[in-house]
Amino acid sequence: MRYVVIGAGAVGGTIAARLHAAGREVVVVARGAHLDAIRERGLRLDTPDGSTTHPVEAVGTVGEARPTPDDVAILAVKSQDTPPPLAALLKAAPGITVVCAQNGVANERLAARRTDRVQAMLVILPAEHYEPGVVVASSSPVPGVLDVGRFPAGVDATTGAIVADLSAAGFSSRADPDVMTAKYGKLLTNLANAVDAICGLDDPDAPRLVEAVTAEGRAVLDAAGITARTGDDDRVRREGTITERPVAGATRRGSSSWQSLRRGTGSIEARYLNGEIVALGAAHRIATPVNTELMRVAEEMAAAGEQPASRSGADLL
Repeated sequence: MRYVVIGAGAVGGTIAARLHAAGREVVVVARGAHLDAIRERGLRLDTPDGSTTHPVEAVGTVGEARPTPDDVAILAVKSQDTPPPLAALLKAAPGITVVCAQNGVANERLAARRTDRVQAMLVILPAEHYEPGVVVASSSPVPGVLDVGRFPAGVDATTGAIVADLSAAGFSSRADPDVMTAKYGKLLTNLANAVDAICGLDDPDAPRLVEAVTAEGRAVLDAAGITARTGDDDRVRREGTITERPVAGATRRGSSSWQSLRRGTGSIEARYLNGEIVALGAAHRIATPVNTELMRVAEEMAAAGEQPASRSGADLL
């Protein structure tokens, strides 16, 4: 199988580089200076063990990748950026397998409206991307956990083939027929991303905010009858596998939402994390003031180009 990795940032770039190193055929869809740098110098992956450069094929649009139904497309863009490349992908190759390697739970639903060949991926992959042509993965020797299953449930031969390739690339990957319950568990964890982006997790009031936003999320998922696999299951999956170490003397600085503000992208994924809880809360008549306010402030900061952790937890409370 050829892998078309749409979005060559922290997650997509790490997956693409590792698959390429394992001898799999990979093309990445990137943009701007990052695309130019990959074309000119290759995709550099920095890890605690050193740097490697991978001459992956890089294109600027999904169409340039010339996708076919025999390919596997890995969506690794932020959720707010999913609709355009997904539409282009399924127009060019209606029978292609789409793997959602993204936070949140909305991308799988969006893809499933257009195709029944959707695979969900649980992504536990500490990585960063700030410099064109460079991604940084801080867990070693295993870069991350990437479990895969069909959406909405089950596994098939394609799941097995993807898992085999990811395992060969050094990831901890398994076929999980209930992977969406794990993704809902990750959603609960990711509700704190907005806290990290707005005031930073080292703010003295951050623990109270994290506790409040998570409790609100659990109450909403319980009311909706949605199972979120967390707690011991999550710890067991991570423990001994995700082992972060400094890269070139620097430690990883923040969540994906923190990184969005740091790069000044103008957008943030809070509407697909905290916003998922807000929408479910409205449907089930559960008040969600904490998630609502965190989403509002995070989006306000992104639109204004504010840097991460530039507001106070006390003001949020």
